[in-house]
Amino acid sequence: MTQPDDAPTTPAPVPFLPPTGPEPVPAPPAHAPDRAAALDAAAALEEVLHEAKRVVVGQDPMLERVLVALLAGGHVLLEGVPGLAKTLTVKTLAQVMGGTFSRVQFTPDLVPADLVGTRVWRPDTGAFDIELGPVFGNLLLADEINRAPAKVQSALLEVMQEQQVTIGGQTFPVPSPFLVLATQNPIESEGTYPLPEAQVDRFLLKILVDYPAVEDEASVVARVIGGEPEVRRVLEPEALLQHRATVRQVAVDRRDMAYAVTLADATRHPERHGLPDLAPRIEIGASPRGPIGMVQAAQALALLRGRGYVTSRDIRDVAPDVLRHRLVLSYEAHADGVTPDHIIDRVLEAVPAPAMRTESAA
Repeated sequence: MTQPDDAPTTPAPVPFLPPTGPEPVPAPPAHAPDRAAALDAAAALEEVLHEAKRVVVGQDPMLERVLVALLAGGHVLLEGVPGLAKTLTVKTLAQVMGGTFSRVQFTPDLVPADLVGTRVWRPDTGAFDIELGPVFGNLLLADEINRAPAKVQSALLEVMQEQQVTIGGQTFPVPSPFLVLATQNPIESEGTYPLPEAQVDRFLLKILVDYPAVEDEASVVARVIGGEPEVRRVLEPEALLQHRATVRQVAVDRRDMAYAVTLADATRHPERHGLPDLAPRIEIGASPRGPIGMVQAAQALALLRGRGYVTSRDIRDVAPDVLRHRLVLSYEAHADGVTPDHIIDRVLEAVPAPAMRTESAA
């Protein structure tokens, strides 16, 4: 089915919530982590979400995706208009998990030293001291990252990739866990420096943040008037690192790995998967980081759902957030109003998911 040209350009995000309909129960692989450990981790993370939702109202999908990124050890690119609780989300999660929070407002006059730190001359000692920048924290909000010049963007993306900063010949590792949550304003393009595709590819997820529902927005107004509730510290950074280790043990069947790779390949060679009409609309498909990111995010999502193994449904649920920023569309696609999410929806329809092995068949 061909995507209509007048389709909406901002599709609703797919929530990371457990499916409500009947679903076959797959048999867990033999090398899956202990079910009790998976359930304990899921319970602790559910408490984190519950506590954060007491403050952040109407943005449940965004909260869940940020937590998935924290568990998977990836970074997040948020795109949404101002006032949608992006800053509040990161600050609240830092309070709930006991980590440190830093915010940098990116502007055209920012230099890399403002971000990572620099050497400062001390006349009283006759030596240089190292002043570390705001990147040295557990959660960093890079607000409006596309307003800073390329050299500042590159400095931040280097920290994201290497997890360390070199100043004056000395190397300083950033704290662990470390998550960068960068925001972009989609309604303003004047005075911005769009991130190059190769740099955007380093983000694990790109999340489209939409307006809350009317009833949720009414709750937001009421809470602002009545005062925000105080959040409890329910998870230590060390415990999050332990849950990360459990995520890496979540079993992934080779068929599900192949499914993730096939989804990425369908964005590069759509004609091979029965989608020849998409070929002129895709200039560059997903890089190999696409299937890697889908599997890693699906492992984190499976743990949030209390399982020690990934299913194809987990892969499908994370695919839009992992792939949308890794597609470069052609001029024809932009002229027709086609967005990356339209392409991903078509790919998910065309590529069959692997059949799950049920307990009775195992």
